[in-house]
Amino acid sequence: MKISIVTATFNSEATIADTINSVLSQDYKDIEYIIVDGGSTDKTMEIVKSKIQEFGNRLKYISESDKGIYDAMNKGIRMASGEIVGILNSDDYYTSSDVLSTYAKEFSDKNIDAVYGDIHFIRENEPSKIARYYSSRIFRPSLLRFGFMPAHPSFYLRRSVYEKAGLYSLDYKIGSDFEMMVRLFKKNHITYKYIAKDVVTMRMGGASTNGVGSHYQLLKEDTRACKSNGIFTHPLLISLKYIYKVFEFKLW
Repeated sequence: MKISIVTATFNSEATIADTINSVLSQDYKDIEYIIVDGGSTDKTMEIVKSKIQEFGNRLKYISESDKGIYDAMNKGIRMASGEIVGILNSDDYYTSSDVLSTYAKEFSDKNIDAVYGDIHFIRENEPSKIARYYSSRIFRPSLLRFGFMPAHPSFYLRRSVYEKAGLYSLDYKIGSDFEMMVRLFKKNHITYKYIAKDVVTMRMGGASTNGVGSHYQLLKEDTRACKSNGIFTHPLLISLKYIYKVFEFKLW
């Protein structure tokens, strides 16, 4: 069972080597790694090309202008030939070497459309210390109206489901991953399984978590995503998730 991993990059020279090396370190080898670069002006593509020999014929890449990260993800999904597709951001990396083998084992059940797990965040100056732990354990589709979703970097889906349900909407600036979850769980009624495993390490400061303005933008987009897919909600209901998220942070 081939797994396709898609990484969108843009001027990611500071972090992309860690991302690539974590893919190379996986003990599951039936993979396809797809890097979609937005036309970087730094050394990102030099680093990518330096890894070609290590991947052999398992690496695909393009570098061209795009309409943002969700457009890049869509390009990668269209390029994918694996039965399973996952997204690994260019400043993230796999937490352990057995992540993809764990997913492959779960997807051996042909009745499962999606598998997801947990992730954790680190601060740049303390890479070995967990700053926030995001567990997908509590997620249920009924919680979408409150803005809850599985940790997106942990979410792997059968390519055939993308072909049926469609790709990421470009109408959202930072909330298209949430809209995708709403569409998959509520409109397409996908089957899914949670695994109690920390699969991805993320650096703090992503587009959807960086500052008050981004949280406000995300609140509006999450509300619109629910309403456009037939789920009643309100910004006040979605804002309740932030009370829960306080307990994800490590304050020591």
